[in-house]
Amino acid sequence: MSNEFYSGFNDLSKEIEDYLKNVENVQDVLEVGAKEFTKDLLKLPKPKSQIRKSGYTHLIDTFTYKRAKNNEVEVGWGKYYGRMVEYGTSKFGSRPHLRPTWETNKNKYYNVMLKKLGH
Repeated sequence: MSNEFYSGFNDLSKEIEDYLKNVENVQDVLEVGAKEFTKDLLKLPKPKSQIRKSGYTHLIDTFTYKRAKNNEVEVGWGKYYGRMVEYGTSKFGSRPHLRPTWETNKNKYYNVMLKKLGH
């Protein structure tokens, strides 16, 4: 029995080592999910804009992701007012697009990250 115990323990140890090798850089795994999330956000329909100025870029076209400090990856807008549209202000209500897209597709993003981990 003790031989089986050590054999099982060695198998577990090997499996843990393999897992840790795959997550040495957590940002790589998070970046895969963020990239997929950003692709979905860029596919969102664009509400008609009142702005007709040349060189104007629609808020939807500015979605991007970046590596941040502390092994984090951030997804957001390239325009300062993105947060105001998502959460609303005292002058107008919220028109969320990040949260609904995440909630609808979060299992897809989790699966992409798990695949990167080798699971």
